[in-house]
Amino acid sequence: MRYLLLLLIFTITTSALYSQTTMSDEEEVAQVIKALFDGMRTADSTSVAALLHPDIRMQSVGYDKEGKPYMQQGSSQRWLQSIASYPAGTLDERLYSQVIEVDMPLATAWTEYSFFLNGELSHCGTNAFQMSKTAEGWKIHQVTDTRRKENCTVEERSLADSVHAFVDAWHVAAAEADEDTFFGSMSADGIYLGTDASERWPRDTFHVWAQFAFDRESAWAFKPYDRELYFSDNNKYVWWEEMLETWMGPCRGSGVAHFENGRWQIKHYDLAVTIDNDKIEGFIELTKGE
Repeated sequence: MRYLLLLLIFTITTSALYSQTTMSDEEEVAQVIKALFDGMRTADSTSVAALLHPDIRMQSVGYDKEGKPYMQQGSSQRWLQSIASYPAGTLDERLYSQVIEVDMPLATAWTEYSFFLNGELSHCGTNAFQMSKTAEGWKIHQVTDTRRKENCTVEERSLADSVHAFVDAWHVAAAEADEDTFFGSMSADGIYLGTDASERWPRDTFHVWAQFAFDRESAWAFKPYDRELYFSDNNKYVWWEEMLETWMGPCRGSGVAHFENGRWQIKHYDLAVTIDNDKIEGFIELTKGE
């Protein structure tokens, strides 16, 4: 009996430790990216080199002064030499969002970044990683980045903070009649459900219908509060529920957004009025015969 008890304790303890240390493929990929930039920050080119596939390709894409697209080839050896040549803390690349997709043994990661040199913002953009799973673990075999100096994120921001800021800016765009931002924040196949039973609007149809409102100083001013966010496992989708202060009284909104082409896009939004349960009979009477 004592032997069985000890065996049971050992099994439970081992299972608990295993569950605490086993990571998903997505988490392993995220750890590799974190280790890469931690190594850059500490000027540890040896640890960074261990994360790279021998056949790695490094590229930058962008637009020249004439607006023509270009692709520039980089060198992993020159990059590693650069890391080793700077004092620790000089090179600091900060990530603000990360979307990872895995189809074993291949993984891709899309990350928004800002790069700081000696604490000063140098540039920002997006990194697109490709990795493959090898006998030694995940190895980075391609990195392509974009680079710009405008509209860079400089403050520390979590994924949730970036979504809150995105949805808040969408509501502000309606309040300020900024139709480019409002409808540009919705995907081409996005749907908006209004409070009227007939109001199921594909984005472009909604844009045409709402033009009268956006011709004013303010289309509508809804102030969100009590928002809750929920993310898919790969952080590529987010859905939320929120309360809104509106001219109709308290309303409830719920939405779904997809991270696509380096930014969040609203796929679906549902606006609903709220009615207290003790007033529902009066509401039913009011709408009878309609």
